Amino acid sequence: MATEVTVPVLGESITEATLGEWLKQPGDAVALDEPIASLETDKVSVEVPSPVAGVMGQHAVAVGDTVQVGAMIATIDAAGDAPAQAAAPTPAVTAAPAAAAPAPAPAPAAAPAEETQGDGPAALSPSVRRAVLEHGVDPATIKGTGKDGRITKEDVEAAASAKPAAAPAPAAATAPAPAATGGRKEERVRMTRLRQTIAKRLKEAQNTAAMLTTFNDVDMTAVIEARAKYKDLFEKKHGVRLGFMGFFVKAATMALKDIPSVNASIDGDDIVYHDYADISVAVSSPGGLVVPVIRDAQDLTVAGIEKTIGDFGKRAKEGTLKMDEMKGGTFTISNGGVFGSLMSTPIINPPQSAVLGLHRIEDRPVVRDGQVVVRPMMYLALSYDHRLIDGREAVTFLVALKNAIEDPTRILIDL
Repeated sequence: MATEVTVPVLGESITEATLGEWLKQPGDAVALDEPIASLETDKVSVEVPSPVAGVMGQHAVAVGDTVQVGAMIATIDAAGDAPAQAAAPTPAVTAAPAAAAPAPAPAPAAAPAEETQGDGPAALSPSVRRAVLEHGVDPATIKGTGKDGRITKEDVEAAASAKPAAAPAPAAATAPAPAATGGRKEERVRMTRLRQTIAKRLKEAQNTAAMLTTFNDVDMTAVIEARAKYKDLFEKKHGVRLGFMGFFVKAATMALKDIPSVNASIDGDDIVYHDYADISVAVSSPGGLVVPVIRDAQDLTVAGIEKTIGDFGKRAKEGTLKMDEMKGGTFTISNGGVFGSLMSTPIINPPQSAVLGLHRIEDRPVVRDGQVVVRPMMYLALSYDHRLIDGREAVTFLVALKNAIEDPTRILIDL
């Protein structure tokens, strides 16, 4: 007897998702609670577990289809039906070449793509398939390092970087082909649900808020020296590396306490002030930028903040962040400096009223005590909703943050 697999409840106000990939193919053995599919929601990817142990039945929807909460997407056959289920596809597979032999032309390109997705050790996600096409590597030759042996985008890039050294001759042989055709290629890829949501929310923020950005710079000498002095002891005691974000998050919570409007939000004609600081931190994932929330960051130590951020970053790459971890947030910090950004004007994340942008650290000449010296400097950018936050408050917030970073002792004594 077959058991239906339905789309689980995805979170408050989320009624639909997009089928990102099938993790199990018809005929595969499935254990209880083993993930069989991955759904892309507005915020994160969600794995659909099998409700029973048995054999994967038929897929009711295809990759890329939009599915509603509660809709049936596949069936799981009882374990006792495994032999029949496994035997059934065999005649079709053996008959297919005979039927296709007289007329192989209709779908020569589609067949390899389906084999690559379904017959390999694991299904390929959309981002991995794009990487395979871009780098021109054979996924069958790549050993996956992801969950359950799945191939990740990093695996494809590593294989691509090793490819020229391993096989220079074939590369030279194929090079003349594009030149001979003289054509230029385009690839049309549907936006993921996450990317669509990011685009929609950012445009709504621009249309709704009266956004303004103010800048300052900060001398990172003291933090860099403290990090260099204590990083080994810190990692040995806390099991996590000491980065710069721990200092900035802690300093931000102190500045938010002094300037509460930066931590507030607009709800209709009301202003909502928060006596807590739930800090959203932007981290990269294979599907795009995601913003998990550090709850009650004002009560955490620098070590606690670093542990939380490290955990978020790891699970963002694995696609295992939970929906509840993406909700809420009273203030956002985005660190574009890790990608080399010198300066930017970040866009606020509604209903929040402000976002802090961090940038790369760069040695620059500055004047100290009448002397020109070289110091590691970083630009800070605070974008804010001018409907709620005045320029004086925005500048005061940045100065308070700057003072805490340039003299980390202030963080210890809450000054």
